[in-house]
Amino acid sequence: MTSHSPTALHSPETLRHRSETVAASLPALMASAEHLAATVLLGVHGRRRAGMGDEFWQYRPAEPGDSFRSVDWRRSARADQAFVRETEWQAAQAVMLGVDDSASMAFTGHKSRPSKLRRAQTLAMALAVLSVRGGERVGLTTLNEPPKGGKAQLIRLAQALMDPKEPIDYGAPKPRTLPSGSRAVFFSDFLGPIEAIERTLTSAADRGVKGAIVQVLDPDEEAFPFDGRTVFESMQGSLRFETLKAKGLREAYLDRLAARRDALATLSRCTGWQMLSHHTGSPAEPALMWLHRALERAT
Repeated sequence: MTSHSPTALHSPETLRHRSETVAASLPALMASAEHLAATVLLGVHGRRRAGMGDEFWQYRPAEPGDSFRSVDWRRSARADQAFVRETEWQAAQAVMLGVDDSASMAFTGHKSRPSKLRRAQTLAMALAVLSVRGGERVGLTTLNEPPKGGKAQLIRLAQALMDPKEPIDYGAPKPRTLPSGSRAVFFSDFLGPIEAIERTLTSAADRGVKGAIVQVLDPDEEAFPFDGRTVFESMQGSLRFETLKAKGLREAYLDRLAARRDALATLSRCTGWQMLSHHTGSPAEPALMWLHRALERAT
């Protein structure tokens, strides 16, 4: 394990390397997300429903991505900036995305499969593309910024998702930004302490936030295809276990994995959220279609 001082993490050379890493990976992520989003036919978006929330709710400053026609010019004339007249229904149309970037998400059991993190990033960005095309605002729960629309916002989200972190072994949703009444999707393997996700979903439900959690696993994590002498080690190396009879652990492991999945499903039901189990050996398109419909149901 290598340690870094705060000064080293923010040195010009380290920051330049991180920037170059993001720049190199960004086009591939955007291309994958755009291609995946293109597989879902939006048709009529269906979230701008007449008769629901048509009463005036608030003015807000115009943001990149707002249409020219949405600007209230009478209100804007009384200030030095443009304002949009927003109805209660429109104000609720914000989609917040949270992607676990802890070390465990970097795992892949085979080079032919993407890591759990890359699949989560791709699904999140594809969902962001669909949302923006549908006239909605999108944000990341880890950024101290309000959700926005427009192509520029998609680039900002992708850059933030690809920015390398100093991860811990297992992560959990810790949203900094989660507007009341919005919808949210959390992507993770959810293999860490479940108390953190319990607190997050309960708090979100109390604020009127609805959404879905997506448990992303590698097929090897679901099948446990290990036998004989095996060394199990966390991605950060802080946890290590060696056994001579790995196959003998399979039943107990699968029982614990099933118990964790059941606990997540129960928690989702109790808080009014939805849950999807997805593994990286499966195509991403069905998962994106499920998420698209899940957010429709969450309105």
